[in-house]
Amino acid sequence: MLSLADIETYFQTIDEKPFRAKQVYEWLWKKSCRSFDEMTNLSKKTREKLQQKFTFPVVTIHKTITSSDGTVKNIFHLHDGLFVEGVLIPSDGRTTACISSQAGCPLACSFCATGELGFSRNLSFSEIYDQVVLLNNQSKQLFGSSLTNIVYMGMGEPLLNYEQVLRSVEKITSETGLGISPQRITISSVGIPKMIMKMADDHVKFHFALSLHTANNEKRSRIIPANKKFPIEDLTDALKYYHQKTKKRFTIEYILFHDFNDGIHDARELALFCRSFPVKINLIEYNSTHNSDFGKSQAARVNAFKDFLETKNLVVNTRKSRGEDIAAACGQLALKEESL
Repeated sequence: MLSLADIETYFQTIDEKPFRAKQVYEWLWKKSCRSFDEMTNLSKKTREKLQQKFTFPVVTIHKTITSSDGTVKNIFHLHDGLFVEGVLIPSDGRTTACISSQAGCPLACSFCATGELGFSRNLSFSEIYDQVVLLNNQSKQLFGSSLTNIVYMGMGEPLLNYEQVLRSVEKITSETGLGISPQRITISSVGIPKMIMKMADDHVKFHFALSLHTANNEKRSRIIPANKKFPIEDLTDALKYYHQKTKKRFTIEYILFHDFNDGIHDARELALFCRSFPVKINLIEYNSTHNSDFGKSQAARVNAFKDFLETKNLVVNTRKSRGEDIAAACGQLALKEESL
């Protein structure tokens, strides 16, 4: 993807005025145009020259599916024929875009349908940006308002595509892009210690969410294979560093699985894990996938789990699933054949 300086250099070679480069750049990012023909303040001759010299492959919506609860799942078509999914979630006057950072996922977490797909490739920052543009337009059309929040919780592990994810955030938040506040953006990760520390060193402005699901090494390694390489102890050290450097609270995402990680002893382990840094805990309803052995935690166990954490003065929220009937809920993005 060309920078503004690259475009300015090109216009010099064709003896065009330098301000034309800024017009093109604005069309590409702030106005998010989909073709050279849309650049109507350029002459037809100039647009033809651009078309002969350059292409800018855009992400398109291949299919849209709407849940009974209003959640909207989109299957996005990439320029090389791959597909990824993104979700628009309306709730209480807010609309949240859940976007993907990779085509597939290399981590193969046992509770997540995306992991079953394997890994195809990282998405470019422009492909991530395009998802936000499309979901923002969809939000305006369907709900009459722009996006209020963006979460990198779709397909893939964002911290394994760190450079492109950061560039996408820069463009989404830039005044030359969408101008969305970084405080409205959350990056979710299973926890790659060295990348968590790099986020701290880079003084990122967005929110961070850790997809933890258990504070027990043996259990976590069973459901998140990456934990064998990055155990709880290493993760704890990285999170301490993150907090010391940023002074920011982060979120812990914890999916409750029936009779696996939803007992009081599990809550106690989680509370001990949280002693070293300020956190907010989101308890998440499990969404079944077709070949998972896990089940949804019973309401009584969820309530007991939450109550115990609150006795330890922890901030705890319980999140209900959205879009489960269209396989759009957390852990369900799997590009089912019937959706393509």
